[in-house]
Amino acid sequence: MSPYGITKLTGEYLCHVYRESFGVPTVILRYFTVYGPRQRSDMAFHKFIKSILSGNPITIYGDGKQTRDFTFIRDCVIATASVIHANGVVGETINIGGKERASVLDVITELETLLNKKATIHFMEAAIGEPKHTWADIKKAEQLLEYRPKVNLKAGLLEEIKYVKQIYPTS
Repeated sequence: MSPYGITKLTGEYLCHVYRESFGVPTVILRYFTVYGPRQRSDMAFHKFIKSILSGNPITIYGDGKQTRDFTFIRDCVIATASVIHANGVVGETINIGGKERASVLDVITELETLLNKKATIHFMEAAIGEPKHTWADIKKAEQLLEYRPKVNLKAGLLEEIKYVKQIYPTS
């Protein structure tokens, strides 16, 4: 239902067309809510950490109870690299997810604990077309790529906090 989701699905269809029409060997990896060091500054975790460190309010769209399957960037890199040596993956669409799912409010609570600082939260109306919950079924990734996500949410958040503190040293 979201324009963002439709653009991703359209890209997948385009990959299938190139594979079928021109013999381009494609493998589609669907990454679920990627986070970690060097995350773009407009992405949620980066914004949350920066806001808590600087004492600015965090804007949450919806009630904050929406859940996501958060995937640490290193796990995504490992999954992506494994495609090169995998057999029987051309033409496949494979979900790449993390070790655990959490709500936005759970993430903020964890960040407050890790930063030893309380967040100020400002709730806004939910975004149109935004799914309430996502969860990656990674069975195909486990079978075809021998994928096993390794980084849990707390460890991944600690690495992202370290990075954000480096780029905003006065926060």
